[in-house]
Amino acid sequence: MGIISNFDENSNDKTREYVFTQEDFERVRKLIYKHAGISLSSGKQNMVYSRLARRLRATGINSFHEYLNYLERGNSEEWEAFTNALTTNLTAFFREQHHFPILEKHVEKRKNQNKIQLWCSASSTGEEPYSMAMAMVQAFNTLTPPVHILATDLDTNVLAKAQLGVYSLDKLEKLPKEKLKQFFLKGKGHHEGSARVRPELRNMITFRQLNLLDDNWPIRGPFDAIFCRNVMIYFDKPTQYKILKKFAPLLASDGLLFAGHSESFQHAVDLFKLREKTVYELASRTR
Repeated sequence: MGIISNFDENSNDKTREYVFTQEDFERVRKLIYKHAGISLSSGKQNMVYSRLARRLRATGINSFHEYLNYLERGNSEEWEAFTNALTTNLTAFFREQHHFPILEKHVEKRKNQNKIQLWCSASSTGEEPYSMAMAMVQAFNTLTPPVHILATDLDTNVLAKAQLGVYSLDKLEKLPKEKLKQFFLKGKGHHEGSARVRPELRNMITFRQLNLLDDNWPIRGPFDAIFCRNVMIYFDKPTQYKILKKFAPLLASDGLLFAGHSESFQHAVDLFKLREKTVYELASRTR
């Protein structure tokens, strides 16, 4: 992604379809931070322009200034489209693979429970919660383990794709052949070149839209594990702390919180302590 040097309100790329000033960019930064907690760096002008220019075309609005005015007047559907446009969704099956054996070992100690409750708090297009479901099948050695996975995301577009559970074969090429055969049904005819996750996996998961910045989450714990991986990097430290503080009472007393490889919660040691690489547990109740 390129970065525009010396970008100011009087300098615009003449090849662009719309004028996009520094003032417009700063308004976008404030709006997405207030609405979704996403902290856009100053080097994201090109990305913001290209993604939001599509919204101008879709709405028929001819300037960023007018588009942002329209947004601020409170159109709920456009707020959703605006947020979806600026949300980055990078994911893969069994991403950061070292977490899944830890999860399996963790739930194996809970086999006497009636139901294992897991939460994937940034599910994107579904690769992560489906990977969690596959790990549960392996841990319990059945396609119908006593596990329920709540999968949430801010972006309604990716949630729709996740719920469908259909992936192009190139998205699955890094999966071992035995997992591909066990957990996916290859498309035929019109659907050739894609595969759908088995219905048993889909039945294990409930997909729901959720903004982690909302004051109230319509969610009940306790969860035996929460995956919140590679999403905190988009938030500043105060916002991270606010979210972590809301995670803590939803996690079982001996539950685990899984973070992304570049994320650290050392600023929240009163809430969570590191158990092993990017895996956290609740801080001591007596602290």
